[in-house]
Amino acid sequence: MRAKITYLVTAAVLVFYFGLVGSRGLLLIEHGTLITVTFGVAVLILPVIGIWFLWKNTQFVRRANALATELDAEGGLPVDELVRTPGGRIDRDSADAVFARRREETEDSPDDWRCWFRLAVAYQDARDTPRARKAMQRAIALHRNPVPTGAPGSSAGSVPSGD
Repeated sequence: MRAKITYLVTAAVLVFYFGLVGSRGLLLIEHGTLITVTFGVAVLILPVIGIWFLWKNTQFVRRANALATELDAEGGLPVDELVRTPGGRIDRDSADAVFARRREETEDSPDDWRCWFRLAVAYQDARDTPRARKAMQRAIALHRNPVPTGAPGSSAGSVPSGD
């Protein structure tokens, strides 16, 4: 719940900022000189890119949460079996061991979105956010467009190593 509140507050602050920057861009355009109009258009590009980025991230989070809800209903969410330090941090060796199992599971069933979802969680636990995101994107894509078993092109997504 804390993560949702943080995300919503951050998104609200960003939308406010985009509105503020956009209004400054419009003021520059209204000034009417070649330089201010050019700067105004350039300034307006920033909020457009920001809104697009925020929208894509929100879609990603919503889709990943939908997969988590479905996997939870099936009883397939990964169990937190990680060893933690006294300070609460995940032990690196424990995360690596869980990751190795998840990678093998995904290599055995490369067209199963559930395996990719669990692999994404293992990447995140190992603090490899870029690979976690790519694995979750693969899970979302497989969930939306499942690959029929034995179909040509099946197993097209390779499982990245943890290195």
